[in-house]
Formats: sequence, C-alpha cells, structure tokens
Amino acid sequence: MKLLVTAITITTALAVSPAFAAKMAACTSENMAKLVTSSATMPDTPAKAAMMKEMGAANAAMAKGDMRGACKSYMRAQQISGQKS
Repeated sequence: MKLLVTAITITTALAVSPAFAAKMAACTSENMAKLVTSSATMPDTPAKAAMMKEMGAANAAMAKGDMRGACKSYMRAQQISGQKS
C-alpha cells in the first residue's frame, strides 16, 4: 500500500511540475531585474518583504556561484509576487 501511495505521489509531482514551471518566467538576470523593478510599485506589505528576502537569497546564491539555489529563490519570489515577469 505504501508503495502505491508513493508511486502516485511521484507521478502526480512529475505531472504537475512541468505545467507549473511553464507558467513561470525563466531564471535569467533580465527577468530577475524586472521582478525587482516591479517591486518598486508594490505597496509595502509582508508579501513584498518576503519577495525581497527571496531575491536577496537569490543574489547571495549567485555570488557564491550557486545558480540552482539562485533560481529556486527567484522562483519562490516570483510565486510570492504573483507575476510571470
């Protein structure tokens, strides 16, 4: 039974992930800059603070050469902002 539940969970995750990723903007410096620029027009809310914290984490990861970590943080920031950039 546990094997069946695990298989279903993995299958569902694989099916949903590409669809979700297709809705998000690519992890490029241009798109990151657009997101930061658009944050200037956002009202100061906890969501904006969380988004900027993720963008800070993305910048720190890029400075260390960790593009995978930077892209993860960027995608989280993008989700928080609700934008496709």
